[in-house]
Amino acid sequence: MKLLDGIKLAKKTKKNIRQKVANYVTEGKRAPHLAAVLVGEDPASNAYVKMKIKDCEEVGFKSTLIKKDADISEKELLEIVHELNENKELDGYIVQLPLPKHINEDKILQAIDPQKDVDGFHPTNVGKMALGLETFLPATPFGVMRLLEDYDIATSGKKCVVLGRSNIVGRPMSILMSQPGKHANSTVTICHSGTKNLVEFTQEADIIISAIGKPHFLTSEMVKEGVIIIDVGINRVYDESKKDYKLVGDVDFENIKSKADYITPVPGGVGPMTRAMLLENTLLAYKRFAQ
Repeated sequence: MKLLDGIKLAKKTKKNIRQKVANYVTEGKRAPHLAAVLVGEDPASNAYVKMKIKDCEEVGFKSTLIKKDADISEKELLEIVHELNENKELDGYIVQLPLPKHINEDKILQAIDPQKDVDGFHPTNVGKMALGLETFLPATPFGVMRLLEDYDIATSGKKCVVLGRSNIVGRPMSILMSQPGKHANSTVTICHSGTKNLVEFTQEADIIISAIGKPHFLTSEMVKEGVIIIDVGINRVYDESKKDYKLVGDVDFENIKSKADYITPVPGGVGPMTRAMLLENTLLAYKRFAQ
């Protein structure tokens, strides 16, 4: 079993970005600029945005946080999005999800300028991704692909099962894994809540990418020897022995690791790469439009 170390690769990625930014600034250019819009007081969203701001500081990006109360109207939020679209000193921005229930998330995401959509959620960017054109890839699938590439894991021709069909992870993951390339080119099956006889699919899979959001859902009996496991799940569960909460993945790591050729830990696997790929997308936006 080989552990896919997302922390190590994220550090290497950020180091490369930091060097590029330093070179741009030395040439007299401005630093890349990333903004985040945070609505409400969701603890997970607050923590995640704080980490993104810290990441920006590490690589030399300028960062802006726009924080609004949960009772902001949809109209007011759309006005903020429009202002960010028009800001020529801003390369990319994200609207942190989830949003309050009275706001239509699709409406907000579709209002974002695709050229500043560093989350990769706008239909224009999703369409380009599906066609294999250069675009902003959703950060989590982008991070998974980078892990496969960095560890030189040959995936071509292998059976890949994606657990989960969300627009953020599952669906884009299935598209990327089925596209041509040494670290893709797989035969992909998406499994979800409507899948019958799920175990039959997972037991035949050479690669399993789990983004189903259920702690320890994937057990040792569900996988074969030599499987490649990518665990995207981040679940907060109570640890009775420590009388505190801890983060676990969708995968029963301790019981599956002996059967896997490669496996990502939680935490420390896909999570750090998601944040690093947001920086990569921002740098891409900067190189495209700011110079």
